[in-house]
Amino acid sequence: MMMAHVFDNFADAALLAQHELEREGLSSIFDRYEWFDRTLAQCPQAGRPLVARASGQKGDCWLFLSVDDKGHAQSLGSWYTLAFRPVFTGQPDLAEQTRLIANVAAQLRERVSMIRLSPMRGADCTLTARAFRRAGWAAVPQTSDCNWTANVAGMRFADYWGARPGRLRKTVKSKGAKANMITQISTHFDEDAWVDYEAIYAQSWKPQEGAMGFLRAMAQSEGAAGTLRLGIGYIDGEAVAAQFWTCENGTAIAHKVAHRVSAVGHSPGTLLSAKMFEHVIDVDHVARVDFGTGDSDYKSAWMDDCAPLYTLELFNKNRLVGIARAVIASAKVELSNLRSR
Repeated sequence: MMMAHVFDNFADAALLAQHELEREGLSSIFDRYEWFDRTLAQCPQAGRPLVARASGQKGDCWLFLSVDDKGHAQSLGSWYTLAFRPVFTGQPDLAEQTRLIANVAAQLRERVSMIRLSPMRGADCTLTARAFRRAGWAAVPQTSDCNWTANVAGMRFADYWGARPGRLRKTVKSKGAKANMITQISTHFDEDAWVDYEAIYAQSWKPQEGAMGFLRAMAQSEGAAGTLRLGIGYIDGEAVAAQFWTCENGTAIAHKVAHRVSAVGHSPGTLLSAKMFEHVIDVDHVARVDFGTGDSDYKSAWMDDCAPLYTLELFNKNRLVGIARAVIASAKVELSNLRSR
């Protein structure tokens, strides 16, 4: 027999979640209680947190949301969240995962009229949509982004590098010889390196960071766990490029990268990327490198595979507004599909 509960108060959910959703039991950083707790504290969304949990014989399912006064909910995430999904503990098989999500969906019918989940990987989106439909919801998935990855299992960096485009390898060779950039890669939190990271980001081409406190807390936590890979590149003693990666469970993830605009002629970001790849492949021996979200042109030179990411909109068919929104969303997706043919 399955049981479900919806928490309106995040503190109440935390009493269970902080013990169930720990690093030791969950391979993805984006699934852990610590991630959602930090997101709520440092990247608050409009509305209030709403957390649903269903329990079965083989495991539990958690869904972390925020909801506004109109009953419109969304995934509890931020621009730092590279993947969102219902979180499972224990060993539920696919059939039980579907039942657990459907149980959560049934409980949410009394609370919300629509839910927007993003970014979701294909299998997670399909599973969630199927389960919500089983519980009487309309589900409308739509491609909204992409995720670049490289399979480097069993490789040495020389093997990986030899398969990169000639233009990229030529850039690193020529720019590297002229720039003579020195690289420091910290695996634990280093205050001086972090000061350099923030200074580089402040003078980069990117907009002002919305929640630097989130990244600092993340760096401290991952540094304590030994999963941090914070790379800083220095030219003539000046910190000019920075990359914030994590490396865990055979996967290296590039979370944030930046370089000073004033140093762009040296291609410091490209030079630092080469050093970061070399480290995670030859030192950490990862099987997979994840370059995060976004279809930037430069990522294709470093990566081999690009998978779509989805936004999943869920509509409560027990409410008129949910039915109306479902019709509109479905029509928009169909029109978009017709235009792309």
